[in-house]
Amino acid sequence: MNPGEPSARPPGLRGWLALWFGLALRVSRRDYLVSGAVLMALKYALDNAIVYGFTGRVWPPWAYLVPSLALRQSTVSSTPTTAYALLGFAALPFLWVGLSMSVRRAADAGKSPWLGLGFLLPVVNYIVIAVLSLLPSQAQAHWAPPATPFRPAPEAPVAPPLDAGIAKSVQAVLIGVILGGGMTAFSVYALRSYGAALFFASPFAMGAVSALIFNRPTLRTLRATLGVAAITVTAAGVALLLFAVEGLICLLMALPIAMVLGLIGAGVAWAILRFGNARSGAAVACFFIGLPGIAGFESAVAEPTLREVMTSIEVDAPPEVVWRNVVSFSELPPPPEWAFRLGIAYPMRARIVGEGVGAVRYCEFSTGPFVEPITRWEEPRRLSFDVRSQPPSMQELSPYRHVNAPHLEGYMVSRRGEFRLTPLPGGRTRLEGSTWYTLAIFPEGYWVVPAEMLLHGIHGRVLRHIKDLSEHPATAVAAR
Repeated sequence: MNPGEPSARPPGLRGWLALWFGLALRVSRRDYLVSGAVLMALKYALDNAIVYGFTGRVWPPWAYLVPSLALRQSTVSSTPTTAYALLGFAALPFLWVGLSMSVRRAADAGKSPWLGLGFLLPVVNYIVIAVLSLLPSQAQAHWAPPATPFRPAPEAPVAPPLDAGIAKSVQAVLIGVILGGGMTAFSVYALRSYGAALFFASPFAMGAVSALIFNRPTLRTLRATLGVAAITVTAAGVALLLFAVEGLICLLMALPIAMVLGLIGAGVAWAILRFGNARSGAAVACFFIGLPGIAGFESAVAEPTLREVMTSIEVDAPPEVVWRNVVSFSELPPPPEWAFRLGIAYPMRARIVGEGVGAVRYCEFSTGPFVEPITRWEEPRRLSFDVRSQPPSMQELSPYRHVNAPHLEGYMVSRRGEFRLTPLPGGRTRLEGSTWYTLAIFPEGYWVVPAEMLLHGIHGRVLRHIKDLSEHPATAVAAR
């Protein structure tokens, strides 16, 4: 590295913050390397502080070499849902800094700023980072520095005539929606995949494409560009709802990640046009051509992780009494929880045919039965079962009577379950219920949060009912 390589960064902490979170400053090779080392160590420390706070263990450094969370999860005990939510929020600033600096580093090295978008691609990002760390700065590289460290550069965006602005907005939104709709159709119906390419790369691309179209030939303001990107993401969701591709619940769950990534894509594209003066036609074509390839590769290699969700309760009754209500139980009262009233499948009753290993338990849900052959019968301590078949996970809210969204079947799959009864002093029982499931909707770290909240809600509803039946035997006998 040339020690005399120029840096556009002003001195002091304020300069580093402007370099990391701004868009106007060029990024030299030295600043890229130093920032990468510091922020990588900071993210590792922050992630492990969160994981250690919930599990008492840490992720080893080499676990970060694999994009999937699977290797990291294998080194710690079951990680609570809250930890995944905190990890997701903590990752957003690092995502922005890494992406924006990679784009500006590429421009500083005399390459197309679009090369920096490789930072978003798993595995490929390591190659991109290595290349950008080695390439020297080029004096003739174009990334217009600001007039002063914290003021906009010259040639500020010009507001276009109202009619032209509206026409460009409509065009930008329409093409962005076509991109999002096409990726949804290709991923869901052709590849049968709800992958990171759909939930991560596609919203980013929609925001970037809408920004590129909206700002050609006249550069608009960043605020207007972000507004068009937000409209694009929202309009894509409305289109999926109106064409009965998805239901309202899943769209609302996907909206936060889609909106954030759409705005990031728009901001990066605007900065490339504003400071890098890069042509946009090839970039738009790459988004349309490259996304299906990313989705196809991901669907071929992605493997969902087997996860366990465990919920427990204490019952004022001995295990022998609790056992009878675990094996089968009477009708549950209507659910008070708002999520179940909106269409999420909820348990209603359970019955068993036979006794011992080989018996079949039927747990009736609002959308149909779980068929559960018994694999372990240790009365009155343990009841284990596989899941032979299961009903849809919800009934989607939609303007139409039925929405046959593919994700409702075969993507969140219960593999097996177990009840464990532990005797406690005073004739009481600790009752634990576990479900092992796979979630073939990526990125898993995002979707596991609502998935495990749902499973804990289902467990809690069943365990509370078993507790009530066990503590009030007369009610249980009357119900049977």
